[in-house]
Amino acid sequence: MSVGWGIAGCGWVARDHALPGLLAAPGAEVVALHDVSAAAMARMPVDAPRCLDLDAFLATPGLDAVYVAAPNALHRPLVEAAAAAGKAVLCEKPLAADVTDAEAMVAACAGGLLGTAYDQRWHPAHRRMRELVPELGTVTAVRVVYCCWLPADWTPDGQPHDNWRVDRERAGGGATIDLAPHGLDLVGVLLGEDVVELSARTQTRVQDYAVDDGALLHGATASGVLVDLHVAYNTPDALPRRRLEVVGTRGMLVAVDTMGQTAGGSLTHYAPEPVDVPFGSASPFEAQFAAFSAAVDGDSTWPYDPARDLALHRLLLEALS
Repeated sequence: MSVGWGIAGCGWVARDHALPGLLAAPGAEVVALHDVSAAAMARMPVDAPRCLDLDAFLATPGLDAVYVAAPNALHRPLVEAAAAAGKAVLCEKPLAADVTDAEAMVAACAGGLLGTAYDQRWHPAHRRMRELVPELGTVTAVRVVYCCWLPADWTPDGQPHDNWRVDRERAGGGATIDLAPHGLDLVGVLLGEDVVELSARTQTRVQDYAVDDGALLHGATASGVLVDLHVAYNTPDALPRRRLEVVGTRGMLVAVDTMGQTAGGSLTHYAPEPVDVPFGSASPFEAQFAAFSAAVDGDSTWPYDPARDLALHRLLLEALS
């Protein structure tokens, strides 16, 4: 059985990453698009109805699930409307620009299906790391570097682009609220236990905008695993800037250039000598949409409780306050 998907928010992530993943995912079909911009919808290379009106979008025949990829501050009204229409919802991270909206979204979807679109969970290297973590002995630390270069006038393709990620009102912050959620989520996914303590030091040092362009975050899990995150919008793309390490008493896993929307990069297992670890090439977005479609269809259970995602969102925003 095919699950009919609608995309609400047709920016570059939806166009360049989510849409190809949806089109490739078994059991998924794109049946409708929604955005407040007709031009954004026109750039989506798929044959599906384009709806400026949200109610018309949600009334599309065969619509079962909605992927929300609008700016963070717009997540709540879209999620609440989709939930009221009886649709399953997969919402881009972070859940919202603030805690109040995130709490309301989780409440609105009670009794239904709500997932957070952490595509990094589904990267084949990270899935392989999760399998190898038990071989590391007692895990002592997780270190994440997830950085990029994002000036105020950044555009994904040279075309005019509304870079809302550096607008505090619409994004809720800057580099930290955009990039740190991936690292916080991955700690729990890899270890089976979440970060419960977190502090943050932000900077606005290089880019010409009011929100933060970098941060260091330090935390720990309940059992005492130390967690260190460096996230930034001020690291030139030509530099090494994406690294994920899990350190244990019997070994260490190091993933390089896996933090991102594609399935590239490398994975090395030091035990103690380095061994290159192969992993698949499936798109993280394809795997994500396949898993969520299976949950919508009742073939499996979505493994990530939105209450858990909300708790991590609250922890991050408290550290930033």
